[in-house]
Amino acid sequence: MKNREERVRAARSALTNVLDLKRQDRVLVVTDAITRSVGDVFAATAESEGCDTDTYLIPEQGRPHAALPAGMVERLDGRTVVINAFSASNAEVPFRIAWIRAIEATRRIRLGHAPGITEAMLDDGPLAVDYAAMRARAERLIENLRDAVSVHITAPGGTDLVLGLRGRPFQSDVRATVEIGVNLPCGEVYCAPVETEGDGVLVADGPIGAIGKPAAPVTLELSRGRVVRVACADAALRAEIEKLCAADATANIVCELGIGLNPGARLVGCMLEDEKALRTAHIAFGSNEDMPGGRNRSSVHIDYLFHTPSMDVTYEDGSHRQLMRDGQFT
Repeated sequence: MKNREERVRAARSALTNVLDLKRQDRVLVVTDAITRSVGDVFAATAESEGCDTDTYLIPEQGRPHAALPAGMVERLDGRTVVINAFSASNAEVPFRIAWIRAIEATRRIRLGHAPGITEAMLDDGPLAVDYAAMRARAERLIENLRDAVSVHITAPGGTDLVLGLRGRPFQSDVRATVEIGVNLPCGEVYCAPVETEGDGVLVADGPIGAIGKPAAPVTLELSRGRVVRVACADAALRAEIEKLCAADATANIVCELGIGLNPGARLVGCMLEDEKALRTAHIAFGSNEDMPGGRNRSSVHIDYLFHTPSMDVTYEDGSHRQLMRDGQFT
């Protein structure tokens, strides 16, 4: 286990490389009882850099929160960096989306969003990586996806679907801006696919949202971008997924395609880390208004991860390219 000084060093690398932290920044760390030790590391790191730093502890009373607690938005006054180092549950997705929207509405805050973060992520894991190398890898992948109009995705677990990509640029999460926040840990390239063009089958054999790794794979059948059927050998899990897909009228609409790029990310059963791992991809349903071209407004955003994907891309000029084969970039 790393000692505190080494964890602060890893946190400093993430904050300076991803959030471009400067001495003049005014930082707000949002944490809770479960992740307080991680929140304290980020707060101590920001303070050691000379930043005016405040910590907001999410009230346990009333959890899971469906809306923002009274006075929470006011804590954003004057802040330029926010670090969300709190626990994750699917029941609080509407709360998290509302919080992100409040942050983005300021147009001045760089956000590091880390629902479900753990101390282990600072211990030679996805936060302690070579950020310059990861950024270069992301830029190459984005270039290879430029002018893509569709992608055919398959995986050994049974995934076989086509997503529309026309007019939906890919971007990476390796540097935050005031327009778009990022995850901590970061390490993916992603886009908002065309919401009406997803057809086929997605089989999630990795983590699902805050549920973690499912007891049995979950199969989602897509038609015109919507989930039309859920199948799973675990009846209780199937019912839970069906409930998530029916959270509101747009909760079952495809909203994201992401590809993992972080060499330090491990398969630990936590979506925040697993979705950044090499040889993985994930597809999400629900809100994507904060992504370039995204048009779907929903109270939820639920990711479904699958392993060793193959991806065949079609471009505007009619050409084709195999981008990935069995989880490896070609």
